[in-house]
Amino acid sequence: MNAETTLGFSHFIAQSDAVGKTLLAILVLMSVVSWVILAIKGLTLVLRRGRSRAFLDFFWNATSLDAVAAEIATHGAPDPFSHLTSHAMHAQSHHARYGAARLEEAGSASDFVTRTIKKVLDEETTRLDNGLAVLATVGATAPFVGLFGTVWGVYHALVAIGMSGAGTLDKVAGPVGEALIMTAFGLFVAIPAVLAYNAFNRSNRNTYAKFDTFAHDLHDFFATGSRVGNK
Repeated sequence: MNAETTLGFSHFIAQSDAVGKTLLAILVLMSVVSWVILAIKGLTLVLRRGRSRAFLDFFWNATSLDAVAAEIATHGAPDPFSHLTSHAMHAQSHHARYGAARLEEAGSASDFVTRTIKKVLDEETTRLDNGLAVLATVGATAPFVGLFGTVWGVYHALVAIGMSGAGTLDKVAGPVGEALIMTAFGLFVAIPAVLAYNAFNRSNRNTYAKFDTFAHDLHDFFATGSRVGNK
């Protein structure tokens, strides 16, 4: 078997030292983590959209808040909109029953409902953003990890070639080409993470806008007892 047939990714890994193999392991871990987050958030996004749409259709066509409360009690609050509605209804009934027994309940029922809505909005926003920081980190750092692996591999390849005394192009091209695989792998890890981050971030912005509108309408609905704003 000649030298040309032994060149390749497996040969590069076999010739790599602990640093090169560690960098490769880091890239593999980044790829696995980003794809797991992508799969989980993608599935969650599809389920959340369907459940949110179903709840909003039911809410704005319900005959009373009692019907909404019964629906939530029966099927739970699996989406952000039903979760917000459930907490707002509970806050209103709690304040009506016990009044301002604690500092966090101070003020009118409307004030207490407003604070509850803001708290739930913050919680849901944090939940929607879960995992995005990891995707952004992978997308930003994976190319540089791969590039560092390439530089490290080229350095060792050139040192080995220099020690052997064979500095012809055919002797240099193979090891250097193998080292460039690390840069390609870094891009392979980073590109899906960046695309996923942008897609989820755009989806979250749309959800934030709808969520804010619904929270405003929900607050006015509790305050006036009538439907206001856009559905």
